[in-house]
Amino acid sequence: MTTLTTAPLAPLLDRLFDEAATSTRDIDAAFADLTETAQTQLMRSKTDYRDLYGRLKNVPLPVSRTTGTLLYMLARSFGARTIVEFGTSFGISTLHLAAALKDNGGGRLITTEFEPSKAARARDHLTAGGVIDLVEIREGDALQTLSVDLPDAIDLVLLDGAKALYSDILNLVESRLRPGAFIVADNADHSPDYLARVRSSANGYLSVPFADDVELSMRIH
Repeated sequence: MTTLTTAPLAPLLDRLFDEAATSTRDIDAAFADLTETAQTQLMRSKTDYRDLYGRLKNVPLPVSRTTGTLLYMLARSFGARTIVEFGTSFGISTLHLAAALKDNGGGRLITTEFEPSKAARARDHLTAGGVIDLVEIREGDALQTLSVDLPDAIDLVLLDGAKALYSDILNLVESRLRPGAFIVADNADHSPDYLARVRSSANGYLSVPFADDVELSMRIH
């Protein structure tokens, strides 16, 4: 038995995933005034991401169930103690990561969220799931919130915020990644500069695509 597969966290995740599955119409409405090309440009913009996530402030934007399970398995497999997450949203991925820390015997998870209302929801969910004591939620722009007070050695990073900032966030945490640390980047196809970086072993990474929309990378030195 694990924290991930038992109450109170397991039924909470079932409910949150079910609610997220009904949010497609909300996403469509958020982008109703934009062409597909304009949507792609907004996704990849380093300057307009505030507009993008303002449009999506009431939408959960979770990782998939498969990716959530992957996060838990990775963190458990090598006894992760320090995790950094870019993009909390409603806290679904955060719950998976915090469950792994709890089952590893404890640790520290730093997560950052731009939208205060989402941070508040995530805090409620983490409290209901019994793992809030392992999580520090930093509200605001991650370029500022993740620029200070990071662990000396980071075991795992999840990138699931503004896709255009993936390389910038990696810049903030890279010097603290321990050899063998994992980076999971959701929807990484919207960040071609990030993919080029982690797919080059000359930059100190091994990297492979996972499922349809995730890049799994490991720091090798």
